[in-house]
Amino acid sequence: MGVIKKYESALRENVHMWINKIKTIDVLVGIPCYNSEDTIGYVVEQTGKGLAKFFPDYKCAVFISDGGSLDDTRERAYEAPIPPNIERRVTIYRGIPGKGTSLRAVFEVALLLQAKAIAVFDSDLKSITPEWVNLLVKPILDGSAEFVAPFYKRHKFDGTITNHIVYPMTRALYGKDIRQPIGGDFGLSPKLAEFYIKEDVWDTDVARFGIDIWMTTCAINEGYNVVQAYLGAKIHGAKDPGSDLGPMFQQVVSTLFYLMGKYESKWNRETPLQPIPIINSIEGNVELEPIKVNLKKLYTEFIEGFNHFKPMYKHILSSENMEKLEKIHRSWELNEKKTEEFDADLWSKILYDFAVIYQLWQRNRRRLVDIITPLYFGRTKSYCEQVMDMSNEEAEEVIQEQARVFEKNKSYLIDRFSMWTE
Repeated sequence: MGVIKKYESALRENVHMWINKIKTIDVLVGIPCYNSEDTIGYVVEQTGKGLAKFFPDYKCAVFISDGGSLDDTRERAYEAPIPPNIERRVTIYRGIPGKGTSLRAVFEVALLLQAKAIAVFDSDLKSITPEWVNLLVKPILDGSAEFVAPFYKRHKFDGTITNHIVYPMTRALYGKDIRQPIGGDFGLSPKLAEFYIKEDVWDTDVARFGIDIWMTTCAINEGYNVVQAYLGAKIHGAKDPGSDLGPMFQQVVSTLFYLMGKYESKWNRETPLQPIPIINSIEGNVELEPIKVNLKKLYTEFIEGFNHFKPMYKHILSSENMEKLEKIHRSWELNEKKTEEFDADLWSKILYDFAVIYQLWQRNRRRLVDIITPLYFGRTKSYCEQVMDMSNEEAEEVIQEQARVFEKNKSYLIDRFSMWTE
């Protein structure tokens, strides 16, 4: 297997030629993409409308940063109608394939063009409106924020990695109640973009799917002013929670655990919860597309994964957590009338066990994170069964209660960390 070349820049020479031509920009919208031919045109069109409507007196550009799509993504991005006074560039970035490298190119362009504000949007959005551009850019331009995180209404079965891992852990660790740490759509200042560019992470999982949690965690821990913007419904290329996670799970969770090491001084103590302001009011009802869940697949992934990785779980988990997990597995496998619930209390302590071991484990950390996956499927199955007949709003309260459990059990994490590091 060949070694991936490390690049000092994610930009190709033709992009530098474009930059030299337009000189400067006020507002830059970046869209990372890969094989997004069905949705990219709509996203480009909506961002163009938003720039024209809300920032008519500013020089604006849309920069589409593509990962070498094998479909017609780049063609659709070029064809999408946008106002003639808005600059557009579509390019293939250089470096490790992934969303992180794609955004690295966006940050570089923003700094070279001396942008005053930057917004980034995922390329699979179906619910983006011109207003989204205003909500992410305006707080940066007026100086009221340096990082704008999204706040969405989402279907109860959407965003399960966020709901069951990234949100409750980020909230408990750093005391910042930021609901969508890996939302995908952000606003940021050039100062923050410069910080990101200078960090030596572009040959790690951050260059792939780890970018969103890395951006958010750095912003809240490095002293930048963070707010949330309510964007309404998040409708995108959502998947059944039981579908193949691919590399996303591993890269997101690895980055989350890596950041715990980087910011140990920020979490290795009791931290009071600090709400992050939502800068616009929530009005009206939001229609969400239904998402189906395959409970049988979640069950199978948990049962088979537990059987396979049981010896490693015994090594990683506390004896009490392992005993509870074995009880759940036995109950589910025997299909007892009243099966044991894989509840938030046990789930939080299991994640904390893995997080501690990750800090000490110098060999094959990827393998360590991979074996969490069956347990994640097990917890997701219990959650889905719990909220099956609930509204999305009622299910959100279940997620909030789980986050409070993670906060309550933070002392468990600190005690385990102290025990292993003494």
